[in-house]
Amino acid sequence: MYLSRFLSLHALWVTVSSVMQHYPSVWGHYDVCKTQIYTEEGKVWDYMACQPEARDMIKYVKVTLDPPDITCGDPPETFCAMGNPYMCNNECDASTQELAHPPELMFDLEGRHPSTFWQSTTWKDYPKPLHVNITLSWNKTIELTDNIVITFESGRPDQMILEKSLDYGRTWQPYQYYATDCLDAFHMDPKSVRDLSQHTVLEIICTEEYSTGYMTNSKIIHFEIKDRFAFFAGPRLHNMASLYGQLDTTKKLRDFFTITDLRIRLLRPATGEIYVDEQHLTRYFYAISDIRVYGR
Repeated sequence: MYLSRFLSLHALWVTVSSVMQHYPSVWGHYDVCKTQIYTEEGKVWDYMACQPEARDMIKYVKVTLDPPDITCGDPPETFCAMGNPYMCNNECDASTQELAHPPELMFDLEGRHPSTFWQSTTWKDYPKPLHVNITLSWNKTIELTDNIVITFESGRPDQMILEKSLDYGRTWQPYQYYATDCLDAFHMDPKSVRDLSQHTVLEIICTEEYSTGYMTNSKIIHFEIKDRFAFFAGPRLHNMASLYGQLDTTKKLRDFFTITDLRIRLLRPATGEIYVDEQHLTRYFYAISDIRVYGR
């Protein structure tokens, strides 16, 4: 009986060892995990690269603004509604909680009424540019797993650059340019992610898709991570093993989806028109209600 049990266990071990020869315990820089799936042949083991669970990385972020005094409210000021320059009864006052718009309101829970948001000073020094750098730092390496999403409470900026760092902010590379007119702003032809392919997925593009003024339903800017994943994993991201294989063997591709820091460079606020209305400069400012970054 003992010999029969030993031979059965030995046969099982040989079978498992034979299978695992095709699936090593480490897949490049990922461990290998397995899960049971149902197929036409019944239940089988499906092997994949082990991944830590994706998280909302904003919970761990440190934010820095440059210039440091760019947040409105000190001293208090009045600003106009974007759509109506004659509605100038909105206040920003850093000393009053209900009227303050500090940076941490970019990362609080959404869905409040009224909505909460960070806001810059107005463009009262026009024609001097209203430039703001918002730096998000994690002090660790993050592999992005979903789109970066920025929600503006004001209109989306006429010009903006999203940048990334892989060395904790010592050096920066552009991730994507955003403009109402890419050729005029950055001397680049406008493109969208749909214009890319597997071979050009690392191309840095300028898009006009998210810079269409200040309509109420046009507040969101994306950096499309999943659309770029789809070039390797398929349009519904069903073949993630193919993506992980590419990430493992192509360092440039892996680095593209990896960050330690992000920087949002706001270069020109939404104007909604070709010319700036110099009689109502308090209608021009930046305001962000939400930033989302998911990764592992």
